Amino acid sequence: MPVTDSFRDFVLEQLQLCTRDIRSKRMFGAVGIYAGEFFFAVIDNDRLYFKVDDQTRPKYEDAGMGPAPLGTDDGRVLTGYYEVPPGALEALEELRHWVRDAVAVAGRAAVRPRRARR
Repeated sequence: MPVTDSFRDFVLEQLQLCTRDIRSKRMFGAVGIYAGEFFFAVIDNDRLYFKVDDQTRPKYEDAGMGPAPLGTDDGRVLTGYYEVPPGALEALEELRHWVRDAVAVAGRAAVRPRRARR
């Protein structure tokens, strides 16, 4: 199921209340979401996923959420993105915490040194 315009618009409106410089970009049937220069979220099949790392993943798991099955047809998942608890989208103060953490993860990922090519 593709991303519906109504869900995308709702998510973007909520995220704009949480942080600045929110923009989206369609990509491979999904929608990528940026806060400034940081790619921190994806919408796919009308579900919202935030970028996670070892520091933030336990919070999602404690909330009963799992990794995103983005772009995989064979049941594999991408462990770098976890689904946002559905109630968080309608609880602005709670959503702000999830957004802050996801943008921080994206920021940490952006400053990691890359391995040299051979």
